[in-house]
Amino acid sequence: MKLPPLSLYIHVPWCVRKCPYCDFNSHKAEEHIPETEYVQALLDDLEADLPWVQGREIQTIFIGGGTPSLLSVEAYKNLLAGLQEKVTFVKDIEITMEANPGTFEAVKFSGYRKLGINRLSIGVQSFADHQLKHLGRIHDGQQAIAAIKMAKEAGFDNFNIDLMHGLPDQSQAQALADIQQAIDLGPTHMSWYQLTIEPNTEFFKRPPVLPEDETLWDIQEAGQELLAKHGFVQYEVSAYAQQDKQATHNLNYWQFGDYLGIGAGAHGKVTDLVNAPESLTASPVFRTWKTRAPKDFLNAAGNSSKSFLAGKESIQNEDIGLEFLMNALRLQQGFDLNLFEQRTGYPLSTIASGIDTAIEKGLLEKHLLKDGYEQIKTSAKGSLFLNEILALFM
Repeated sequence: MKLPPLSLYIHVPWCVRKCPYCDFNSHKAEEHIPETEYVQALLDDLEADLPWVQGREIQTIFIGGGTPSLLSVEAYKNLLAGLQEKVTFVKDIEITMEANPGTFEAVKFSGYRKLGINRLSIGVQSFADHQLKHLGRIHDGQQAIAAIKMAKEAGFDNFNIDLMHGLPDQSQAQALADIQQAIDLGPTHMSWYQLTIEPNTEFFKRPPVLPEDETLWDIQEAGQELLAKHGFVQYEVSAYAQQDKQATHNLNYWQFGDYLGIGAGAHGKVTDLVNAPESLTASPVFRTWKTRAPKDFLNAAGNSSKSFLAGKESIQNEDIGLEFLMNALRLQQGFDLNLFEQRTGYPLSTIASGIDTAIEKGLLEKHLLKDGYEQIKTSAKGSLFLNEILALFM
């Protein structure tokens, strides 16, 4: 088995306030964010994870949250310097930061760019003020537009705009107006996805009235057509990019690459060939997750009796095919069959029966590539029934 590429995910858990649809590990920030202490805790957390690096360079970094742009430029200067003392970045590393478009954060964009953060993911969600109010956002449409313009002026020529559709009482025309406004601002990437009601959110307790299924389908079709018209190619379930501007970090997730997760509640996926499990039922591929509460995460720093690591489990042999496919089949291009063996260490026979059944049902397609490898991808029908495909591997 060959070690896959390695990325780094960094979680910043604070927000100005919790949005009613959000089920991420985010917490309302107090008046003072302990950013100096948190940066040191992140570096200590990475130090504990270093045995999983196994000589690899870091290909990409994604700073998510929460609202990472609440931290100062100085905090990220210290963080990035500390990271490079512990691990090696590839020369052309992609470093993405999630940012909210309130003007308070936007004025920092120039400082972030000078530090080497070279990609932003801007959480707009909608440009319609009444929808932003429904979603509990702290910005309005004009502030979102202004923030994006400021990011471009600061030198960010590669950025994503996050948009939701299927919002409360949203019409097709309103959804398309959001997309067109985003396109007019010149992003290189768009994340466009339907609002879903998740457990443990305010919307789950008090659900808003969402559009009917027929309207949702019309929005989906019309939105994809509009994005394609302007050169945004769909390469994943909810990701659209201009040519050669796909999110490299997310591609590594979907191609079953490795990633270290540091920070409160961060999750990781690692391949440990040095300390592989002795069990014949477990693979050397692990899921990891860190202490969730910011206070507990900070308390683990410098405390030998506590650990940042809240859990680690090996993916069982019978689950490895499903785990791989849950990621790889999100991509419109699918995956080369040889990638399965490279990333999991298991033979194709592990998933062959399920693939054959899915092809017979018209859910998957097999294509021969120029290099002789076979590519598996969802059919037009299969892209609509991904859960049905995955059920064949359970």
